[in-house]
This record gives sequence, C-alpha cells and structure tokens, in this order.
Amino acid sequence: MTTDLLEHYLDDATRRRHPAEGAFTGAAGGAPCGDLVRVSLELSGGRVAAATFDAEGCAASRAAVAAVAELAEGEPVLDAALIDADEVADELGGLSPQGAHAATLAADALHRALATAAASGEQLVRAPSGGAERTLIAMSGGVDSAVAALLERERGAEVVAVTLKLWQDQRTDGERSCCSPEAVLGARALAHSLGIPHLTLDLEDEFRRAVVGGFVAGYRAGQTPNPCVICNGEVRIAAMVALAGRVGAGRLATGHYARVIDDGDGPLLAPASDPAKDQSYMLAALPTGLLDRLRFPLAELTKPEVREIASRHGLSVAKKPESQDLCFLAGQGKRAFLRRHGGLSDREGDLVDRSGRRVGRHRGHHNYTVGQRRGIGLGGPEPFYVLDTDAAANTVTVGTRDELATASVGLRDATLRRDATRVDRVRLRYHAPTIPCRVAEPAAAGSHECLTLRLDDPVDGAAPGQTACLMSGEAIVGHATIA
Repeated sequence: MTTDLLEHYLDDATRRRHPAEGAFTGAAGGAPCGDLVRVSLELSGGRVAAATFDAEGCAASRAAVAAVAELAEGEPVLDAALIDADEVADELGGLSPQGAHAATLAADALHRALATAAASGEQLVRAPSGGAERTLIAMSGGVDSAVAALLERERGAEVVAVTLKLWQDQRTDGERSCCSPEAVLGARALAHSLGIPHLTLDLEDEFRRAVVGGFVAGYRAGQTPNPCVICNGEVRIAAMVALAGRVGAGRLATGHYARVIDDGDGPLLAPASDPAKDQSYMLAALPTGLLDRLRFPLAELTKPEVREIASRHGLSVAKKPESQDLCFLAGQGKRAFLRRHGGLSDREGDLVDRSGRRVGRHRGHHNYTVGQRRGIGLGGPEPFYVLDTDAAANTVTVGTRDELATASVGLRDATLRRDATRVDRVRLRYHAPTIPCRVAEPAAAGSHECLTLRLDDPVDGAAPGQTACLMSGEAIVGHATIA
C-alpha cells in the first residue's frame, strides 16, 4: 500500500460517520486479532445509497474498511455483493500479509451488512427488465450447488448465490458442515470465483428452535426424528424462496437431486433420475405452493456426471467429498451432542422382551431406535432387534426379526396433497425401497391428525419419529410422521 493511498483512506472522514437510522450494519474482527471494523449500508432503489464505516485497530484495518465503503457506495446491491478481499487489496495497491488480513476483515464486514439486509424482509433489488431472467441459487460450497449455478447460467439466467448460516458450535467441524460460518466463507469464495454475487441469510435462531429443538425433543421422547425433512420443509427453502423475490429472482435453484412434475392437478415433487442420489424424501414436506418457484438443475444427472462438469469448468470443489453427517453433528457424535444440548446423559435401564421380562441392561433409551440390531449386546440362537423404546420408563423392548415385522404403520401429523385413495406406496426411510400400501381411512387432501397405512408386504420395523413419504406412482402426494 502506498503512503498516498494509506493517507487517503485514513483521512476519509466523509464516510466515517454515524450511519443513518435503518442502515444495515455488519462487523468483523474483535478480540482474537485486536482489530474491529464495521460497515453500514443505506439501500435505495437497488443501490447502495451510502456506505459508512468505523474501525478500531491498526492502520491497515482502518484503511481497508474505508476502501470497502468507497467501493460499495453508489453501486448496485448485487455489484456490492461481488466485492471480495482481493478487490479491497487491489484498491489499496497491494498489501502485506497483515494488510491482507485487514482486507479480509473489511470484506467480511461488508458481507455481514448485506446479510443483515437480506434478513430484513425489505425489497433489495428489482426484477430485471426486458424479459431477462434472474435465478437465486442455494450455494453450500459443495460441487452439486456449484454445478447447479453453472447450469443455470448456461441456460441464460442471471445468477445470484445465497448461503444459509444455520449453526455455529465450537464442537462442530465447520469445514464438514454445509451451514457453518466456515461454509459461508467457502461458498462466498466459490461464488466470487465464478463471478456470481453472493448473499448470506442467517437463520440460526429459526434452525435452533425448529430443527435442533425438534431433534432433541424427539430423542428425549423415545423417537428417531428426521431433522433434514423439517429443515427443508419448514425453515430453509421457504426463506430462500422469499429472498429470491426480494432480489428480483423468479425462482430458487438448488443442487438437490429431485424433480417437479405436474399430475394435471398441479405441481408435485418426484424422485430424480438417479436413484442412488435421489433426495426427494428429504424434500417431502415442501408445501406445493413453493414448487412452482423451484428449479432442480441436477434432476436428470448422476453424481459422476456432475463431477465431470465441475472438472471441465476447473472448479476447485470438483472432487470435494460429501458430508455424511447431519450439519449440526459434523465432527461430533450424536450421543455427545444430545448430552450437551439436550441433557440426555447415559442412564442405565432394562432391556425387556414383549412380555416385559427383563433380559438385559442398556445405557439409555435415546441410544436406540426401532429396527436397530447393533449395540444391543445380547446373545441367543437368533439376532435381537429393537422393537420399541419407552422414554418414561427408560426401557428398550427387544425381540426377534419376526416380532419386528409389521404390516400396519400408524401415522401422525399427516399432510395429503391429494385424496388418500391416490396413495399406493410409501417410503419409510431415506433411500429405502418403496412399499406398496393403502391408507386405511378415507381422507381428503389436507391435514390429518392420524392415519393408518396398510402395507402389502410386512416391513422390518417402522421407527417412530421418522418421515413416511406418501407416493402415487412416482409422485409424492403427502408426508407424515411415523407414530
């Protein structure tokens, strides 16, 4: 950084002022590095009408935040969403390693201010004119969403990226989570490398309450909840679709492997072409009102094809491994998580058979799920399976595979998109095969407190708390929780 540039930005008093009421503010830095920078944005008509800043710390940080404010002021919001640390460094004429850190802080503060705007509910950008199309892409930092963004752009759409910040926990491996602060930074860098504006949407409070709270409550009650279905159906997708409207995008595109079809009565979700990657089960709770606003660019592709596209475009994430954990469990075990966040410590109780006779001991009902075989610790002429858990009594009922089998599954909190007579098969677990069935009770489309499924073939246990994905042929026509 030249002396003239340093003095220019250190003397930049025009933007070093208190932000106007209603401005969107973001801060970065703090105790670990000793530098704290703040950027405040006033938005009007899709532009950054004014950008103010404040800084505490070294001269490089004070100059960098002044530079980022100057870069953003007067720019269209989506152009400001393209500004990164490299652009700040270039504006300052090159930086030392310490100065590069200052540029990163300044860019982070800018993007946190934009995140505040994204969460505000206000209209940020008008829709493009002249028949142009804009798409908001949910970008996690992985290969699937990156390729989805490329395909949307190749289709001719203007693309804007959004990454959700859902969970922050020192015990979580942020590099392996799709929604951590580290994931946000990685996704932003990936979007910028593709020339795509990037926004962050912070839904941590909603996620903690609805998803993590439901996960803990389910295990406390002796159930096996499915947090991803709740997250997609109640938290993530609707919030991003709403943001799409606020940035003038007609649709939200995601990297999920799923399809939207029309059965003549409106849009329905359906499995992707590649059964090995199909994620329609995890999206089963999506309201049909959102489906017209969604695009799934990977619907007809296999994972190897997606990686080949990424390699062909030189994407750094082309070979990035997939996460196998729930996002809030990344890097830590479920038992440790439930102990820390739900107070569910190991508590010995009885293993009992169907008659209630004690046959052994266990370490806590929340460590077991219906259908489980491993970890029971009982020998015998044939394997034992978990048949039931009783949270109140802290007992786990075990038995043989024949005792586990059932041809009837009770459902609660059911939502039917079509009349119950249309249901002819069900998927009871993620990637499990579909099972021919019928709904025992007459039921119209809508919400139902309880229903009963009659299965054509017995299933080896249906875990309470898991999602039952109700289907008519290949179309998903409802969902419910196994009771």
